[in-house]
Amino acid sequence: MSNTHRVTIRVRPLKPGDPPPQTYTIEVPEDRYILHHAESQGLTLPFACRNGACTTCAVRVLSGDIYQPEAMGLSPALQAQGYALLCVSYARSDLDVETQDEDEVYELQFGRYFGQGRVQLGLPLDED
Repeated sequence: MSNTHRVTIRVRPLKPGDPPPQTYTIEVPEDRYILHHAESQGLTLPFACRNGACTTCAVRVLSGDIYQPEAMGLSPALQAQGYALLCVSYARSDLDVETQDEDEVYELQFGRYFGQGRVQLGLPLDED
């Protein structure tokens, strides 16, 4: 049987009309993705790809240790700043995390490339 860790997830409202802030605390086995286990406990948290490629399930780690070897949607620099993707993250200690605005995290990740003249034509979409 694997170790379990207490994970507190603070869901913050992101726009007017969202539900008020909510806090959930669950016990998560070390060998289970946090998002998947939270859903198995009846929680509804933001997600999209479930593959660590987007930033929909991004959180900021307020305390504790998290392991996310498959979080390709976050640069090592953002991971070092305490960002994580719950869909591909494992708790390695008791954790306290807060959900983030996907657009804010995306801007932190990619904003330096867009709107500064570095991408002028975008990616080719046609195979002509």
